[in-house]
Amino acid sequence: MLVDGKWTADWQPVQAKDAKGGFVRQTSSFRNWITPDGSAGTTGAGGFAAEAGRYHLYVALICPWASRTLVGRKLKKLDDLISVSVVEPALTKEGWRFGTYPGSTEDTVNDALYMHELYTRVDPHITGRATVPVLWDKKTATIVNNESADILRMFNSGFGSLADESVDLYPQALRHEIDALNERIYPRLNNGVYRAGFATTQQAYEEAFHDVFGMLDELESLLATKTFLVGEQLTEADIRLFVTLVRFDAAYHGLFKCNLRRIADYSNLSRYLRRILSVPGIAETVSIDHIKRGYYSIESLNPTGIIPVGPALEFEDLLTSGLRAAI
Repeated sequence: MLVDGKWTADWQPVQAKDAKGGFVRQTSSFRNWITPDGSAGTTGAGGFAAEAGRYHLYVALICPWASRTLVGRKLKKLDDLISVSVVEPALTKEGWRFGTYPGSTEDTVNDALYMHELYTRVDPHITGRATVPVLWDKKTATIVNNESADILRMFNSGFGSLADESVDLYPQALRHEIDALNERIYPRLNNGVYRAGFATTQQAYEEAFHDVFGMLDELESLLATKTFLVGEQLTEADIRLFVTLVRFDAAYHGLFKCNLRRIADYSNLSRYLRRILSVPGIAETVSIDHIKRGYYSIESLNPTGIIPVGPALEFEDLLTSGLRAAI
């Protein structure tokens, strides 16, 4: 963790907890927006205009929040406009590290070894965790934004005609329904698996556990009659759900003790997951190897560091073989 710009302690998954011993997630600290004309977005300052080649995305393939942004970049056909660096899957004592593990990259933009070096380069006195994703501005050498929900939305609309405007992940007519789904799914499922996995008391764990499976049961019923969460159109709500579902059986079911059922045990959710993985470009953002190696490197949850061989996943045939030159 960074304290006043200095790395002061080994990386730990839980930096804060509530009175019940529940996991509390850190708030993102950089909230500027890219817009077609460089005007200010809904938060932060202006000056970040949409330009080809100006921006760089830092991600971890194990991280569902970072993977939201990779999916958005793919679907909006921003691959050639926004370059990407991928950290190694295993978390080190100093957090995310760049390197040569298959599917990872070195930092060719800033020549950093650890993600936290980028944060202190922008703010020499910053305190907090150095998280991914990070959207970096090469022109001004600063962090534009490190909140995945913001980045996903700016990829959808912030690049105007430079992106594929035939794809709209947050259409005006569906925004109320999308927002309502996000507000229900995030605390109970997206963050609920983390609340279960990083709980420090039995009470906090059981509350999170019941939230997770209550939400999965609701979604199983909802998807009995729908192609996607909001009818027939894939939206950001689907992306936000997908990144949790695709990691569930490989990591959350075992390591995070979310073991009442697997996604494979839900017929509608399983079909839905395969449907999304079949959308061109999305499977390229998934690395089960990085997901397992990353989560099972968390020493507080898996002190031996042993990575499970299984499970066999029903959707593995849909994943791109090899690792991801296309990212």
